[in-house]
Amino acid sequence: MMDTKLLQILVCPVTKGPLIFNKTTNELISKSAGLAYPVKDGIPVMLEEEARKLTDEEIA
Repeated sequence: MMDTKLLQILVCPVTKGPLIFNKTTNELISKSAGLAYPVKDGIPVMLEEEARKLTDEEIA
């Protein structure tokens, strides 16, 4: 579960754009950067090298 207050203040470290929480994959999605940051034990891992690249379908 992601804290909604935390989600309101977090931004993508690459683009400084907004993030969307995906409950299914437990990731914070940055469409502007094309990255998905994992959330481990409720803690977002906001490191570019830990992020997964989004597929073209996920970005659209």
